Order: sequence, then C-alpha cells, then structure tokens
Amino acid sequence: MLLGRLFVGTGMGIGPPVAALYVAEVSPAYVRGTYGSCSQLATCLGLMGALFIGFPAKQIEGWWRMCFWASVAPAALLTLFMEFSVESPHWLFKRGRGADAEAEFEKLLGGPYVKGAMAELSKSQRGDEADTVKLSELFYGRHRKVVFMGSSLFALQQLSGINAVFYFSSTVFKSAGVPSESANICVGIANLLGSLFALVSMDKLGRKALLIASFSGMAVAMTIQATSASSLVSGSSVIYLSVGGMLLFVLTFAMGAGPVPGLLLSEMFPSRVRAKAMSICMAVHWMINSLVGLLFLRLLELLGPLVLNTIFATFCLLAVIFVKKNVLETKGKSLQDIEIALLP
Repeated sequence: MLLGRLFVGTGMGIGPPVAALYVAEVSPAYVRGTYGSCSQLATCLGLMGALFIGFPAKQIEGWWRMCFWASVAPAALLTLFMEFSVESPHWLFKRGRGADAEAEFEKLLGGPYVKGAMAELSKSQRGDEADTVKLSELFYGRHRKVVFMGSSLFALQQLSGINAVFYFSSTVFKSAGVPSESANICVGIANLLGSLFALVSMDKLGRKALLIASFSGMAVAMTIQATSASSLVSGSSVIYLSVGGMLLFVLTFAMGAGPVPGLLLSEMFPSRVRAKAMSICMAVHWMINSLVGLLFLRLLELLGPLVLNTIFATFCLLAVIFVKKNVLETKGKSLQDIEIALLP
C-alpha cells in the first residue's frame, strides 16, 4: 500500500505541471485559456467519478480494491493517447530541431500558419539553447520576480483553505444531518459548475479578472462561514450559513483560483526556465497543501472555527491585493509576447 502510494504521489508530482506546460505550449493563444481550463474540468469529473465508484465500499467487503483497479484505466488511456499526441514545438525549437517544430506546427495549426508561428517562436528563442538553467538564476537572477510571483500565487491558493474544505466538508454536512455521500455530491456539483464557468470565460474575461473575482468570492464565503461560528447567529441559521458558505467557497474557487494559476504560470515563465520554474512553484504548492492538511484539525481545536475561517478569509483578501499588483494579463497573447513583456 505504501509503495503504491509512493508511485501515485510521484505521478501526481510530475503530471500536473507537465500537463499545464504541454497545454500552454501546444495551444493557440486565442483558445489557450479554454484548453487550460479543461485540466480543472477533468480533475473535477475525476473526483466525482471516484466518489461514485467508492459508494459501494461500505456495503461490499473488499470493494476498495476495485477502486484501485478502476484507477488503472485513465492512467493507461493517458499513456496510450499521448503516443498519438504531437510533441511541443517550443521544446523542439529550444533543442535546435527547427524542422521538427515546423512539422508539429503543421499538425496543430495547418500549413498556412506555420511560418507565422515559427516567426513568433523566433522572437525570444535562439533555437540552440542547452538546458543549463541553474537554480541560482531562478532565485537571484532576472527570473526571480516571476518565480516569486508564481510561488506566492500557489501558496495563497492553498492558504485560502480550499483543501481544508475539501478534506473536511463531510464533517460540516454531517452536523447538518446530511449523509456524507450527499455532501460529497453537493461539493462535486459546485466544483463542476465553477469549472464549467471557467471553461467558458477564461478567454473572454481574462486570467487576472477571473483570479480577482474568484479570490473575492472565496473571501466572502469564508466570512459567511466565520459568521456562522460566531455568537451573532444561532439555531438553524448556523447550519444554513455554514453549508452555504462552504458550497459558495468551492464554486468560486473552481471559477478562477483553481484552474488559473497552473495555466497562468505556464504562460508567464520564459521558455528557457519554464520547466524548472514550474517545478519550483509546484513544490511550494504541495508543501503548503501538506501543511494545511496536517495542521487544520489541530488549529481548529486550538483556535476554533471563527478565528480559523477569519484567517483563511484574510489570505483570500491578500490574494486579491497580490493579483491586482503583480499579475500580468495574458489573455490572447502569444507566449513570446508575454516573455518579452515580463523580462527586464
């Protein structure tokens, strides 16, 4: 069991950042946000599928093994379908394989658009760069601002309390008399609706606007939950505010704070450092994720729901301020134009 979890954890550490990089590099600028949102939508559908597969576990002994067997199918399909997917033209050009990059662009965009795409690619990449980026360049060099921005965005995403909500939502619903199965379905539906909104709106409203709206909504939702734990309300109002605030929090998270950071950072990092910088930001993401998961229940006992939810709401407000001051809008821009705009 532990060995299996080690392999799954390794896959989860590699998969999401590589998927975000790949989607950003193979997608045309005008639909890159929509395609990037598909990752969040797929995650949401996967979570709901896992919930339904797991329902019989209480009634059927040994059903948990079937849950693991079911997980083999999407992994196998991904392995198979990636064999038929194009290689990233950005990666090929960076390796000095210009002819291969042109061939991949032709598959992606069609023959008439290849020359324009290659010209865009040549703006900021020489086509013969060796992948010799040092970590010191990311922490102290000219890329430090973008790396700091990405790491901070992921840290604020996790410090908003989203995983505490996902991990422990069943407890809140149980106190309202709602069975855990129904609670998980409600959270899943809220997550799905928010993801669909992000899918439709990403290339219309832009990344920055979605982030600001999302974190603002999350702050309001956490304030509602904090209010439900205060002495200002009593009786059945406590349950309604707590459950409503939780569902609103998940909905607004899925609208922006969930799907945007991974896509946005894949767009913002220069090609030469994109892979390593994204890895650093994802490492920050998982470290904060682990800390929130480990400390949430202990902090809940020590501080109480009022103080803890107020802290989460404060981090959401800090995220709004941070996004307004630091995040560049990337809607409709090529990766090369974004790189030129950000680098000194």
